[in-house]
Amino acid sequence: MIKREDLLQAIREYHEQQADRPFVPGTTEIPVSGACLDADDKTALAAAAVDLRIAAGALAHSFETSFARKIGTRKARLTNSGSSANLLAMTALTAPELGDARLRPGDEVVSAAAAFPTTVNPILQNGLTPVFVDVDEHTYNPTPESVEAAIGPRTRAVVLAHTLGNPFPAAEVAELCRDRGLFLVEDNCDAVGSRYGSRLTGTFGDLSTVSFYPAHHLTTGEGGCVLTDNLVLARVVKSLRDWGRDCWCAPGESDKCGRRFDFALGDLPRGYDHKYTYSHIGYNLKATDLQAALGLSQLAKLDAFCATRRHNWSRLREGLDGVDHLRLPEPTPGSDPSWFGFAMTVTPDAPFSRVAIVAFLESRRISTRVLFAGNVLRHPAYSGVPCRVPGSLAVSDHVADNTFWVGVYPGITDEMTDYLVASVREFVAGHGRPS
Repeated sequence: MIKREDLLQAIREYHEQQADRPFVPGTTEIPVSGACLDADDKTALAAAAVDLRIAAGALAHSFETSFARKIGTRKARLTNSGSSANLLAMTALTAPELGDARLRPGDEVVSAAAAFPTTVNPILQNGLTPVFVDVDEHTYNPTPESVEAAIGPRTRAVVLAHTLGNPFPAAEVAELCRDRGLFLVEDNCDAVGSRYGSRLTGTFGDLSTVSFYPAHHLTTGEGGCVLTDNLVLARVVKSLRDWGRDCWCAPGESDKCGRRFDFALGDLPRGYDHKYTYSHIGYNLKATDLQAALGLSQLAKLDAFCATRRHNWSRLREGLDGVDHLRLPEPTPGSDPSWFGFAMTVTPDAPFSRVAIVAFLESRRISTRVLFAGNVLRHPAYSGVPCRVPGSLAVSDHVADNTFWVGVYPGITDEMTDYLVASVREFVAGHGRPS
């Protein structure tokens, strides 16, 4: 008979037999992102699979508790993606439980034009009106002043992402929202472990969201999370995630509250099964214990991952300091970013285009990405969408035309970073005075 512990040990030994391949400049790909998985991750995932933990259960609950404690919020709700987390967070703000404060169709939500689409999409999906603001050319984030200037009579919320892990001025924006009676949602998908002042990002908003896609700071494969200190919002998010059920018991629980057949809600008869009573127009956006098992293993390494991201970013910043024709990124004053990527913007006076330098780097197996949507309003999907643009989007347009970024994730070594720096400098030197 094969014992469970022997099987898992064999999986661990199999993983450890896989030797790392040496880095070969120009041949080995330098990805922009990727999951860093070790023997602990593989055995944690295998253990959940062997135990057939194929739905959300005890491991999912344990991960929610551990992750909320790590970030510093009261509640976390695990979901199947960061995009779903954004949808849940925005939809929760329309819930009847919020009374007169709830968002209603036509209400305005301030967001950045230079954004990832699924930061913006839930605004439109809930019948709300996005108000697009520009970003700072050094941090790629909106400023508190630009957010304040965009607030109008129908503005009810602000939804902003910490771009590439670089925090927007979260304390100032949060204070502005409190003063104006607005909700704040932090899209923290790229910034887990970042700090603004003494606080971690993801703790400033009424709600915050995280992605656990393999590109991000820690991974559950696919996956995401909504975090909040507000217990009413936490319950609404859980209901929306779990089909819209009013019941707060886990799907496998039968009568934890002792009142399963003692409710009278809506026009249902008293005693109608609370597990099949629905208080929201919800979804099924749950994750599984398989994902949570991997997440728990990854969470133990989060601090080390963040430290390596900071190291890689700093090495790039120092190595490229003074290079001609490229504007390098700057951390938001008062912040300590846990970087997602390293952005570079081709300056207007450059004798080359973004297309040219990107093609050169890609030819050397150095992967690049543009800064998400650049200016989301320039994409076909957003042609004609109801929105308000109170000012210029000149920087967002410049980003759309001239910005790209490279990786800093923990799988990138110093040797790779140095090759990346040398490649950028070689390209620039060939298009002007030596740098």
